[in-house]
Amino acid sequence: MNKDLVRDRRTQARAELRIGVIGGGYWGSKHVRVLHLIEEVKQVSVIDPVSDRLAELQRAFPSVLGSPRLDAVLSDLDAVIIATPPSTHRDLALTAIEAGKHVLVEKPLAITVADARTMVAAANQAGVVLMSGHTFEYNPAVLQLRDYMAAGVLGDIHYVDSARLNLGLYQRDVNVLWDLAPHDISICNFLLGERPTRVSAWGSAHVNELVEDVASLRLDYETIGVTATLRVSWLAPIKVRQVTVVGSEKMAVYDDLDENERLKIYDRSVKVGGVGAVHPRQPSYVHGSIVSPFIETTEPLLMEDRDFVESVTEGRQPRADGPKGLAVVEILEAAERSILEQRSIHLDNVGTGDDARAAIR
Repeated sequence: MNKDLVRDRRTQARAELRIGVIGGGYWGSKHVRVLHLIEEVKQVSVIDPVSDRLAELQRAFPSVLGSPRLDAVLSDLDAVIIATPPSTHRDLALTAIEAGKHVLVEKPLAITVADARTMVAAANQAGVVLMSGHTFEYNPAVLQLRDYMAAGVLGDIHYVDSARLNLGLYQRDVNVLWDLAPHDISICNFLLGERPTRVSAWGSAHVNELVEDVASLRLDYETIGVTATLRVSWLAPIKVRQVTVVGSEKMAVYDDLDENERLKIYDRSVKVGGVGAVHPRQPSYVHGSIVSPFIETTEPLLMEDRDFVESVTEGRQPRADGPKGLAVVEILEAAERSILEQRSIHLDNVGTGDDARAAIR
């Protein structure tokens, strides 16, 4: 990013930050609500062609300005938050970036690697902030788990397992992979501080033969010797939002649906050999206590939007910046190719055109 351009815009933004939320649906309405809690935000506008949505939000937040068209209000904004279907993200983001506006895009950043790379390059060229809406990187329980891992509390990490299952909601422009997996991919990358090198995926379509509603991914973080297995489904009888991290010393479970004990640290492990072992490779088991640390109740979306606002006003990169959003899109595209071609995909071969198929191993 061009820091001089960001610094110029930062000076202007300090006085009065005006943010437009494009899309007044489920996520857009949430952004409107939390933006009203951020002191630096002086004006919130909603851009949505559905008049009923605009009217509903303006009843709930009388100070909100509304417009059915982005071009009618773009010149009056400092930044935009895009909360529309993924297939619209690229064009909306580029329109805002080319007008010199800072942009936060709900996940996924784009629906192709080529589009995501174009967005990142455009933001760098324009000197504006581009942020990806990976809310779980702002979740206090995930942050606490990352701190435990970084401090070595779990020991050497063996593997990560996550499950994000539910009955619905089917999306009209993406499959379950692009709808749900961005959350867990971003969590894994965030916790491990790495980008995987190889992706393998399996998927199946049950309700609509053209759209996968169940999928599993394996991410190989070969540089650190860790694998992550992700399961996502629109077709499950119960809702599950759980991440398990298994280490050589302890294990951790993050359950986003457990309001009282979202994070648990298990003093459990398996060792080879040890006291009483009959032979050197005999496993011995540790069964210790279970600790559930206190977790702050700060709303992740509020923390995310505050990071966006502070990145704009301070001229710095946000935690979930454009390149991190691009990394998630690269993994999703690799996973989709893996399902189609029934083989693992090396991330170096993603987004490089048709010639990349010859390099798939």
